[in-house]
Amino acid sequence: MAYKSINPYTNELIKEYPNTTDEELEKTLSSAEALYQDWKNISITERAQQLHNVAAGIRSNASELAKACTIDMGKLYRESVGEVELCAVIADWFADHGEELLKPEKVDTIATGEAEILHQATGVIVMVEPWNFPYYQIMRVFAPNFMVGNPVILKDASNIPTSAQLFCDIIAKSGAPKGALTNLFLSYDQVTKAIEDPRVQGAALTGSERGGISVAGAAGKNLKKNTMELGGMDAFIVLGDANMNDVNDIAWRARLYNAGQVCTSSKRFIVMDSVYDEFVAALKKNFAAVKPGDPLNSDTTLAPMNTKNAKEKLQKQLDEAIDNGAQVVYGNEPIDLPGQFFKPTILANITKDNPAYHTEFFGPIASVYKVHSEQEAINLANDNPYGLGGIVFAGDADHGAEVAAKVETGMVFVNNFMASLPELPFGGVKLSGYGREMSHLGAMAFTNDKLVVKAQKPDMTNLAGGLIATDPEK
Repeated sequence: MAYKSINPYTNELIKEYPNTTDEELEKTLSSAEALYQDWKNISITERAQQLHNVAAGIRSNASELAKACTIDMGKLYRESVGEVELCAVIADWFADHGEELLKPEKVDTIATGEAEILHQATGVIVMVEPWNFPYYQIMRVFAPNFMVGNPVILKDASNIPTSAQLFCDIIAKSGAPKGALTNLFLSYDQVTKAIEDPRVQGAALTGSERGGISVAGAAGKNLKKNTMELGGMDAFIVLGDANMNDVNDIAWRARLYNAGQVCTSSKRFIVMDSVYDEFVAALKKNFAAVKPGDPLNSDTTLAPMNTKNAKEKLQKQLDEAIDNGAQVVYGNEPIDLPGQFFKPTILANITKDNPAYHTEFFGPIASVYKVHSEQEAINLANDNPYGLGGIVFAGDADHGAEVAAKVETGMVFVNNFMASLPELPFGGVKLSGYGREMSHLGAMAFTNDKLVVKAQKPDMTNLAGGLIATDPEK
């Protein structure tokens, strides 16, 4: 696996990085394990201050980080700037709330004595992260585990090595101790080797279903906790009484943000028949208005896709959908620029036997479905193998929430764009994975939730749990 930074706008090779050696992996594992042991004697208050310093360091280097991200994988510079700031927000939030989240929990019990649950560190965590959010994906795992006291080893995507290394370097320079977060250019075999190592106690992955099966398999064989955030075919449901001005303003953004390369992008637009024509016309107008160009320029509104391979894969999926009867409402034309641009495309008339019905388009393709009832919309939203996010637009937000509750997915936003914030849990169900990152749930993803029951003396009359007291004289 070659780790290369290739600018998807210019197709220029920026830099290539050497793969990590087994000796370097061993050194990193030893360093991380040493920190894990040291952290047992460090107060969470001290780690909180270090994490605040990390947030400050990220903000101080925001321009450099944003530019590296845009050059590595092509996203609009302003989107990169937003991602960098979000990372600082996440770091600050966990620094502010970590001690409260991890404080011992008192338990009401009939047992003699006082019972409490301690939330303690478990050890080194391996995280495998994708390219579409080079910094945010790292911070989602790093920040809570830093507060818990679990050092993290990072294996990032092979096409964003500059971003990954820069981010980890800045975190180290901002005061995070050695071993807290180490970026390694690992092979897949080395990832498995690291997960199997007894010093590693967990694995977190955001990525493809194939990657999830590999990492979860290695973790499962070694009885180690893991979290999986995989793909999505998120539904954007538009009910007949929805505010169409809001719908039309948000729908195109929900699909084209980051050139549509987001697990939680709205990929299937499920629209009530009474507003279907209006919706499609507005989506077509907004798609046609985007301006492809240099993602570092402020007037560019459509970024290139992250790699040539990604663009070619998406085109192959689109061709297959059309061959199986899908109608092209807009798009499917080349963009006359040298970068890896893909013209935003709208598909309709996708039947259940079309591969596009159950395939995730990881790029700027919107699939639009007309439905004739609310229940039909819910059934269609649930008739797919994924369940990550979703959006519901309704005239009444309370009713929209009732519809949202019936959608089989991990997150739903009503009458609004999807947002990712540190206090909100992130994750899905079905083939979209399991476990949650961020929020209080993410803070507990890799903790030892240890029960401690404290009594002044044994109570031999309490037989709960099968403990039977016997008279030693009989």
